[in-house]
Amino acid sequence: MTRKPTKAPGHAPSPLEPRSERVREAVQLAAIWLGMAAVALVAFKLAGALLLLFAGLVFAAGLQGGQHLLGRIWKVHANIRLAVVVVIFFLALIGFVLFAGVALAAQAQQLGVTLAAQAGRVSGLLREFGIDIGSGGDPIAALKAQLGSQIGGQIDRVAGFVGSAAGALGSGLLIVTLGIYIAAEPQTYQRGIAWLTPERARPRVERTLRAMGRMLRRWVAGRIVIMLIEGSMIFVALWFAGVPLAALLGVVAGLLAFIPTLGALIAGVLIIAVGFSAGTTTGLWAIGVYLVVQLVEGNVLNPIIEKRAVDLAPAVVLASQLLFGVLFGILGVALADPIVALAKVALETQSDEDDAGEAPGTT
Repeated sequence: MTRKPTKAPGHAPSPLEPRSERVREAVQLAAIWLGMAAVALVAFKLAGALLLLFAGLVFAAGLQGGQHLLGRIWKVHANIRLAVVVVIFFLALIGFVLFAGVALAAQAQQLGVTLAAQAGRVSGLLREFGIDIGSGGDPIAALKAQLGSQIGGQIDRVAGFVGSAAGALGSGLLIVTLGIYIAAEPQTYQRGIAWLTPERARPRVERTLRAMGRMLRRWVAGRIVIMLIEGSMIFVALWFAGVPLAALLGVVAGLLAFIPTLGALIAGVLIIAVGFSAGTTTGLWAIGVYLVVQLVEGNVLNPIIEKRAVDLAPAVVLASQLLFGVLFGILGVALADPIVALAKVALETQSDEDDAGEAPGTT
């Protein structure tokens, strides 16, 4: 009687090692899916920081776009052109802060008194029609309480995301600093991302990153053009209609135009509120100006400029803004369009290269 040879302990299969090839494949597949779920969970938990990093990329794309545009008329080193663009940005930022701060400080008290008087007139008109918005007390206090209860949740949410005024300033400085560093040496970060991928996939990754960079620069350029045109139109129309603070409202509306949909709503509230503070007729003119500008933007500017830059379907844009707004707040709304556009470019580049690889005569 012969015994079966036994394997040495060092060569014996582990008790935890699956004996079946099918089981091993299932375990590997489950590990991949679990790993993807873990990455998605970590990304969701770090969404605030990731959005700030992406905002830095968007700012870097804007600086790069300005540097390339300046290079068409000024043939010097790219970093010199970038330094000029950065200086222009800071000068414009300082000028806006000084202009807006002085104007708002001078008009804030008067605007508050006028709005309170307008609220009293509205409450009196509602009482004439049998609508009592208060519970027997001061109608202005009741209106303030009602408005506070409606917008308090949104204010708390934004405050919780930003943290505080100091947190907002720190976030802005982080975005600007990241943008300057990335715009100064974009090839370094591109090579770093490619280095993290398998060697055989690096050429495709580099081509995809270049295509995404070009698209992001086009998107930022399109938004800047829309901001300039919309801000100028609002300033001229409000000034012609006699609305107070026309220049300030034009600048603020132009800046808010960077945030799709939500920015237009916020600008509309400010324009209409300031318009009615100067009288009913001026308020109606402000409403008309706002509606006309939005019609021009929605039917002329966006189809011509934005669609040429990224070519996103309107339903996809609105759905992404809603989803990112619910999940990540106002910063998510502001960055929804470029995020979806980058995903579109990545998928299109992958699909084009796959089709080229499957074409007859290719290897």
